[in-house]
Formats: sequence, structure tokens, C-alpha cells
Amino acid sequence: MTYLNQFETAGNGLLVRAPAKINLSLLIKGKRPDGYHELETLMAKINWYDQLLFEPGKSAGIELLCQGPCWAPEGEDNLVYRACRRLLEETKTDIPIRVTLTKNIPAGTGLGSASSDAAAALLGLNRFGGLNQKKDILDRLAAELGSDVNFFLGGPLAFCTGRGEKIEEIQPPTDFCALLLIPNITTSTKRVYENYRHSDKDYLRFRGIINPLLAKKSIDSIAKICANMLESSCFELHPQLQQIKEVCQQQLGLKACLSGSGSAMYLLMDEPCAGLERLQDHLKKEYSCESRIVNNNRW
Repeated sequence: MTYLNQFETAGNGLLVRAPAKINLSLLIKGKRPDGYHELETLMAKINWYDQLLFEPGKSAGIELLCQGPCWAPEGEDNLVYRACRRLLEETKTDIPIRVTLTKNIPAGTGLGSASSDAAAALLGLNRFGGLNQKKDILDRLAAELGSDVNFFLGGPLAFCTGRGEKIEEIQPPTDFCALLLIPNITTSTKRVYENYRHSDKDYLRFRGIINPLLAKKSIDSIAKICANMLESSCFELHPQLQQIKEVCQQQLGLKACLSGSGSAMYLLMDEPCAGLERLQDHLKKEYSCESRIVNNNRW
């Protein structure tokens, strides 16, 4: 297992790691008057990271550089830029900063990387710039930036409600190992929600099972249910994900669960299974689906 620190000094700069997450359960209570869906989701950070390097800038303002194997938008379209700008506005500060985002986690996979990057930007700039803003200020700014950003300010395991911005941290965190599947498919959260057809019956059924387990902090049992009410909507839009799920379940005898609105899936394991490498090779060859072993993050 590889566990890295959240913050690390790098020359005259500050390196901040931004972990991915998986949804151990995702229920939808219904649609809210503001157009968003009311969620009840159990989220866990995993030990796979984007990185943000904060360094002194050469001129006033925010300079954002993007690098790494995965694409990220430039400038004001990037949540890292917007998070830094909002924190500087909030503190009425104008310090020159250079932020280099190394993008390792692909967007459109349901792993929350953009939200995690935004949270890492708030935490990193607050520390690097000596802004000394308390958590309630960062929480308010996070809620403005996106539904999952608040989760990434804390963690590593939490039950999230509302749009995802209401956070109830769960202690102690649960250790787990998982095979993470990263298909060569980018999903649109907007399209998945637009395609979603709500079922009160399914919501009440899942809630009746999950809530008593949550009260007992039986996280393993919740994860094994593999409840994600967005799965049908996502698979209708991307049928190949259903095929990948079925192949994995048949070969390993374990449930494959969708994370968020997809496209990433995961299979929880007590330890690496027999036939795992053969399955990984098959997924890459037949479906251009990458995979990796991950564990729960420690912070």
C-alpha cells in the first residue's frame, strides 16, 4: 500500500495532493425545487492523486499550468483557478502565485477529481499564502464551487447529503482494497442526471437497508450492497459499461459497483484475487479499459 502525505514542501513551493473518491453507496431521494437532486451518498477517498504545486508567481495574479497524462481545462474554466480566485477575493489579497496542476485522474469518470482539485486549491493556497482562513470560510467557498468539493476538505470517509455539500464525517475510517476500473469512456454528469428516472420504491428499499447499517457504522456491509441509483441511467447511455461490469463479475465472482455518475467502477476485495492480472489484460485489450489496485486514503 502506498500512502502519501497531503502536503509536502517542494523547494520554495508547496505540493498538495488531491485524492480521487469512490461512492460506496449513492441514493437519490428526489428532485429539489432548485433543479438539483437530493442525494444520500457514502463517499470514501482513495490513494490515487492529482497534484498541485504552489510557487511564487512572477507577476500579480494567478498563473495556472496544466500537465500530466490526463486533460484539464485551462484558465478560468478550471476549478483550481476559480477556487484560488475566490479565496483571494474573500481575503482581499493580491499575491502572485503559480499553480502547476498535474492531472493523473481522468475527468468524466465519477471519481471527483475536479472537485478534489478545487478543495486542494483552497487548502493549498490558504497554507502557502498564509491566509489563515478557518474551515467554515473554506466550506462556504467550497459549496459555491461544486457539490463534492466540501467532502474533499475533510474526510476520508463521510456520509453526504443535499447536493453532496452537507458532510457527516465517519470515524474511524474503514480500510479496504479495490480493483478500480477506468474505461475509455467519458460520461457527462448532466446527461446521466437528465436521463435518470426516479423510483421512490427503489429509494425507500435501499434506504431501509442502508440506514440501520449506517447507524451501526457497518461500512463494509453497505459497500457490499453496491447501491447506485444512477447506474441504470449511465448504462443506458453507455452500454459497454454494462458489458465490462458483467465480464468482471463473471471472472472474479465479485460485485462491480459504479462510482458517482460513472464511468469508473470498482470491485472491493479482501486481497488481490486469482486471475486478476488475466482479467486486467483482457479489459485493456478488448475494451481499452485501464485498471489499478487502490486502497482507502488515510486523510
